[in-house]
Order: sequence, then C-alpha cells, then structure tokens
Amino acid sequence: MQQLTITEAQQKVDEWIKTVGVKYFNPLTNLGILMEEVGELSRLLVRIYGDQSFKESDKNKKLSDEMADILWVLLCLANQTGVDLTEALHKNFEKKSVRDAERHKENEKLR
Repeated sequence: MQQLTITEAQQKVDEWIKTVGVKYFNPLTNLGILMEEVGELSRLLVRIYGDQSFKESDKNKKLSDEMADILWVLLCLANQTGVDLTEALHKNFEKKSVRDAERHKENEKLR
C-alpha cells in the first residue's frame, strides 16, 4: 500500500470530492458528519475496551474504518477552510513541546 503524506491526502480527498463526490458538503454539514463519525468511534472503543457489550450491528465494525472516516471528514474541512494540516501539525508539535516540556514528566499518574 502506498504511503501518503498529509498534503497528498488532502489533495486526494479534494480530487475525489470534485470528481466522484461532485462537490463538498457545506462546512457545517461536514462538522455534523465529523461529530457523527467520532460518536461511531466512541461507541466501538467503549465496546472493545470498556464495559459495554457488543450490539449485533457493531460486531463487524473496525476501529481502522471508523478512524479513517474521521480523517476523511477532517481532511474535507481542512480543504474547505484553507487549512494546511501539515503546517498546522508541525506548529502543534512545537506548541506542545514548549508548553508541555516538563509537565508530563512531573505527573505522578504517568509513572
């Protein structure tokens, strides 16, 4: 399977939307879809790692599929709003590295 950078993923989603998908849903619709997909991931995680039992309708679901659905919609939202996720992620690493440089080392719960 071919590796994709985040930039390539954004481009591939954009290409797919404009050819197969016809056009982007509006950003508020995509936000609703994103929340829905996060809920599906949450339900599955609760059943796999939590105390809830599986419903018949959840038994064939995969974490990877649910995570990919979330990533897809996030890439759509980034494209629609002009966000370069590669740049944003680099900045986020920098922010967390400065802000949290010592914070987690001092957390007794993580030892």
